[in-house]
Amino acid sequence: MASARRVPTGAQAIRQDGGRMRARRLLITGASGSGTTTLGRALASLRSVPHADVDDYFWIPTSPPYTHKRPAEERLALMNQVFLPRDSWILSGSVVGWGDSLVDLLDGIVFLTVEPRTRMDRLLSREVRRYGNTIEPGGSNEAAHHDFMDWARGYDDDQFSGRRRAEHERWMAELRCPVLRLDSAAPVLELIDAVEKWLNSERLPDGRGS
Repeated sequence: MASARRVPTGAQAIRQDGGRMRARRLLITGASGSGTTTLGRALASLRSVPHADVDDYFWIPTSPPYTHKRPAEERLALMNQVFLPRDSWILSGSVVGWGDSLVDLLDGIVFLTVEPRTRMDRLLSREVRRYGNTIEPGGSNEAAHHDFMDWARGYDDDQFSGRRRAEHERWMAELRCPVLRLDSAAPVLELIDAVEKWLNSERLPDGRGS
């Protein structure tokens, strides 16, 4: 008896289908350290579409970085010049509180969560890679490092005044576009497959240009 043919799904299906897929505009969002940039880049590479990170538009380039915010209207204007009018793109980061006009363009949102200790360990490793021993006691980035880690830790505190999960949840509850929730403790390839199955499911409306 001939064996049953295994039908490829998710990322495997896309690779074997020559890369044909629906046009989509996606936001990958979640806490700092949840893996939004990693997943966003991987999906964009798989789909051969532009990827952008909110931080590149939110902050004015400085040395040290992430010290001066770009006005909201300038962020949106710059995004509109670079990628927003395209049929397909993937954006990583948070637009809560200033990006409502951008949200109206979205076909879907992927919301990443992960256990807080794992998230903070990821952030510490990233800080070490970026700044080396300058974040150690007496280093030039010591104070900025501690401020950032304290800010990131506050995400899971409902009483925190900065970006926090409770605020994120309220924001998503008011959206009209579908939201996929994923635990980013899973390997990136598993996350990609989950997103691709969701994007190609009947639960998501046809994308532009499909």
